[in-house]
Amino acid sequence: MSKPNVYFTSLRTGPGKNLLEKLETLVTKAGIRKLDLKKKFAAIKVHFGEPGNLAFIRPNYVARIVKILQSDGSYVFVTDSNTLYKGGRGNAVDHLKSASENGFNALTLGCNVIIADGVKGTDFREIELNMKHCKTAKIGAAIADADIVISLNHFKGHDLTGFGGALKNIGMGSGSVGGKLEMHSGTKPKINRANCISCGQCIKNCAHDAIHIDGDRKALIDYDRCVGCGQCIAVCCYDAAQVVWGATNTNEKIAEYSYAVLHGKQQFHVNFVMNVSPNCDCWGFNDAPIVPDLGILASLDPVALDRASVDLVNKAPVSKDSVIGDMDPGDNDKISILYPGTNWKSCLDYAEKLGLGKQDYELIDLG
Repeated sequence: MSKPNVYFTSLRTGPGKNLLEKLETLVTKAGIRKLDLKKKFAAIKVHFGEPGNLAFIRPNYVARIVKILQSDGSYVFVTDSNTLYKGGRGNAVDHLKSASENGFNALTLGCNVIIADGVKGTDFREIELNMKHCKTAKIGAAIADADIVISLNHFKGHDLTGFGGALKNIGMGSGSVGGKLEMHSGTKPKINRANCISCGQCIKNCAHDAIHIDGDRKALIDYDRCVGCGQCIAVCCYDAAQVVWGATNTNEKIAEYSYAVLHGKQQFHVNFVMNVSPNCDCWGFNDAPIVPDLGILASLDPVALDRASVDLVNKAPVSKDSVIGDMDPGDNDKISILYPGTNWKSCLDYAEKLGLGKQDYELIDLG
């Protein structure tokens, strides 16, 4: 069987062609216009960046992809799901405000921004999987309902998964609050009693009658009834319902959630291997990149795309002012040097096993 193609363009430009034009050439060569776009709903999945972080993809790139899809007759929207933690993107009101502050809005993009899992992270579709880790996947409704999924991904390091690329953005990023809980944690939520004011929102929003107010006027979870859906975390405004952090098989769960998002759908993926910060864009800051800016890659195959991105980073020189600047790993595994306990390859291996793509790819350099 033939290898999947991954197309690459460098960041070198001249008077005749700027980076937006190079991006359009790249995605066209990689096959975005071969998708059946006319009158189809296309979700462009991005990460809007936590306020204070400046490493996220510039909205200019996203706007160019919007324009391409619209010119071919697609109903386009740009989207992300709410976060599990209580930051600047934990609910749709804050999330849209943060997105707009970072340049993602209808005026700059030329289309609407939709938070995929609704105001409180409770608007999702439960997609049956019956896989190794997840029986179902709780996917943000706007993404689950889309006909086409386009992922635009900032490639960077990640302290939980080793790196974040297409699969991380699709799998973890498309999960509702409850879905993110399932991927991040092997246990059910807990109640921080010091923060609880007995407002009752967790009780009203628990579909399994698993929470009640005890004699001390504090919420109490009945773990025999609790299914770990994460709704209490999503609706608690006082950080009383909390995640018990401690991921189990997160990389493989991300692959299963990616399968739930992509299976049976038209898809296209772009990785921006620039500002390769050591941490996720979910942090409210971004440290110095670990390697120089390398370029942009595009493919119909998310597994091949992520593998090609890792390979490019591992072959690149280390940035001397970064957290790994004193090391000289050469062509060694910079991702494992950055986060030695993550086993980043497990996500790609499992995604390949699930049929999401292949790690053996053909790199086509467009210059």
